[in-house]
Amino acid sequence: MKHRISAGVIVENEGRILMVRHRKAGEYDFWVAPGGGAEGDEDLYATAIREVFEECGLHIEPLQIAYIEEFTRPQTRECKVWFTGRLVGGRLNSSAPEAMREHIVEAAWLSPDEFAGKTVFPPMLLSEYWKDKDLGFAFPRYVGLRQMEFY
Repeated sequence: MKHRISAGVIVENEGRILMVRHRKAGEYDFWVAPGGGAEGDEDLYATAIREVFEECGLHIEPLQIAYIEEFTRPQTRECKVWFTGRLVGGRLNSSAPEAMREHIVEAAWLSPDEFAGKTVFPPMLLSEYWKDKDLGFAFPRYVGLRQMEFY
């Protein structure tokens, strides 16, 4: 089994979360906070910055580790560190070659109400994130192992 380490960022701006939409006709259609796998000797902080830029065209600053999750898919087990982050600049754009290779068709700021009817990852964004935010993310929370539904 291959092991992969990755980083993602939950960036909130004016009550909305930065999300990217992965859609491959007949296979999947889901929204996820931006992130992806570390490359070479890149640290997770740098991974998060690079991934958001590649997927969304935005510059962000990772702030603190909010969640650590693990998931499996055929032949792969992944450990993902989710940072909170803040917007620094850039222009929202999902047309970079890296985004297109991952079947990212859209990047958007979504409110919690706009999550309704959508498949959203990480699942903590559906309710827990808002409670944890109110508590100030006192410490990184391990959210467990799950089977990835899409790959």
